[in-house]
Amino acid sequence: MISQATIETVFETARVEEVIGDFVQLKRAGSNLKGLSPFVNEKSPSFMVSPVKQIWKDFSSGKGGNAVTFLMEHEHFTYPEAIRYLAKKYNIEIEETEQTNEEAALANEKESMYLVSEFASKYFQNTLHNTEAGKAIGLSYFKERGFTTDTIKKFGLGYSPDEWDAFTKEALGKGYKLEFLDKTGLTIVKEEKQFDRFKGRVMFPIQSMSGRVLGFGGRILTNDKKAAKYLNSPESDIYHKSKILYGIYHAKQAIAKQNNCYLVEGYTDVIQFHQAGIENVVASSGTALTVEQINLVKRLTPNMTVLFDGDAAGLRASIRGIDLILEAGMNVKVCTFPDGDDPDSFAKKTPYDELIKYLDENAKDFIQFKASLLMNEAQNDPIKKAELIRDMVVSISKISDRIKREVYLQECSRIMDISEDVLYNTLAQIDKKDFQETNKKFKKEQKELEVVRNENVAQLLTSEEVANLLERKIIEILILYGNKEIEFEETYLRLNEDGKEENFTEKRVQKIFEKVYMNLQEDEIEFSNPIFKKLIHQILAIFLSKGNFERNEFLNQLEPELEQIVIDILMNEEKYELHGWLDKKQVFVKTKDDEAVLKRLILETLVSYREYLIQNLSKKLLEEISKETTEVSLQQAMQNINDYNTLKATISNSIGRIRTDFFK
Repeated sequence: MISQATIETVFETARVEEVIGDFVQLKRAGSNLKGLSPFVNEKSPSFMVSPVKQIWKDFSSGKGGNAVTFLMEHEHFTYPEAIRYLAKKYNIEIEETEQTNEEAALANEKESMYLVSEFASKYFQNTLHNTEAGKAIGLSYFKERGFTTDTIKKFGLGYSPDEWDAFTKEALGKGYKLEFLDKTGLTIVKEEKQFDRFKGRVMFPIQSMSGRVLGFGGRILTNDKKAAKYLNSPESDIYHKSKILYGIYHAKQAIAKQNNCYLVEGYTDVIQFHQAGIENVVASSGTALTVEQINLVKRLTPNMTVLFDGDAAGLRASIRGIDLILEAGMNVKVCTFPDGDDPDSFAKKTPYDELIKYLDENAKDFIQFKASLLMNEAQNDPIKKAELIRDMVVSISKISDRIKREVYLQECSRIMDISEDVLYNTLAQIDKKDFQETNKKFKKEQKELEVVRNENVAQLLTSEEVANLLERKIIEILILYGNKEIEFEETYLRLNEDGKEENFTEKRVQKIFEKVYMNLQEDEIEFSNPIFKKLIHQILAIFLSKGNFERNEFLNQLEPELEQIVIDILMNEEKYELHGWLDKKQVFVKTKDDEAVLKRLILETLVSYREYLIQNLSKKLLEEISKETTEVSLQQAMQNINDYNTLKATISNSIGRIRTDFFK
């Protein structure tokens, strides 16, 4: 197990903006940073990072946390994995404490699959570099492709021996379970027999954005017509082919820095480009491009250049993916290579400067590329031309930006020699159809919403909703302002010189947490929401033991359920609102120094919570009255209700307002 000292060092050292910056393109937004959500498909940035508070919040998915929770959410790391990743990133030496047998048994299935995949990657690399067969067959192949030793090691290329179960035997001998060899697809299990899936192939490990080995691609080197040329790991709990791009781990920083991503088809295309000096390149690994893959790139840049070889037959099928890229709101360019060349062969024979120049000069906007390609197919056939023009307009309809649409339609009109009016009318027809479908869905949702509204006309909040709202407000006050000192007025009853009771007002400077704590203790108030109850107990325990509250320290030790509540509060600090319960006016705490407003916030919340408790007691008494049968018990119950209402009015008057009803 990782020692507590190491964990504390990691939390103190790791910068949330640096960690997230490896995965998401962030831009300055005041004191915060913002970017596109890495968890949902969106076009407007709603992902916020606060370098000051060292937290992040994704307003699209509702997720949030610190550097560790980001890695756990985004990369699906376990807590120890996230700590180890950060320790490696910041060159922190990990101190280990001995793990018990029970703790070792709790290692989850995914982690076991990751460990097996990592072992396999190292095994294949070792076989390539340190065995006769590996050198003679695998290494020779890579050298023939023009890959240097440094490049081979950088991408972790390897070789799987041409034996039925060489890898499986080695893995089992090292203590790895057959269950996880099977689940990762590295070993094929049939009844009592086991054999290696990638027997006799050169190996390309497929890594996540954080560098974890998810699966493999293997290329056969013999002329066996019965065997597939390329073979991939099967789908598993850790490997989903449609959700990963080959090379994304090595390309992510270059993509963000260059603000562009080159998309190619195969593993060797990526590797050869890297070796040539162009690192912002990834591959779809021979599969049709998916929305999930596009979103991986979109987190880093809004620009993509798709690289095709000169094969005309493959071009027509490949450009279908462009519409998906456009629909994601990205800017797309297309570049083709001369006949007979693909990205691999062209990069291999072309010096870096010439390669850059070629890409810059030959990367066409998608509309120019698609138009020229389709027009060559249509030639003088008017029917085909009409179909292709409509195909072009369908692509343009995927673009949400109206200005871009306008420009593309004008360009399409020029290239295809057709009036803009015709193109606009065609686009309008497509838009109308899309609008009708969307509007139909919207009306259905509105109808359902209207039913809900009708059921809730003139209905006030439920008792539970009021309790949740007020209890959360009290927690917000403690987290955001608990350390601050404010002068409060306290009113007491005391005897005057004549021996009569009178009100006495005393001014006292208190920390806000003390005011809240004493107020809750005075009435022996316990929160009704179990989650808020647990959270406030932890917060007050820190205040009472230390006299001070450190947000980040507190956040780092919270369980996920409570952590999300605190993150929401911290990320919305500047938007904090105080709703006057009666007049519905909003009061904003603009600065922490605005003492008068802050004082009102505290008093309003505490008084409102007391009013709620009293009204709740009154409600319960009214319910009991309906069950009473004797006149005495009825009179006593009514007297209690009157007492409660009098007390409620007194509490409201203490801050200068009439009493409030929260619920029926």
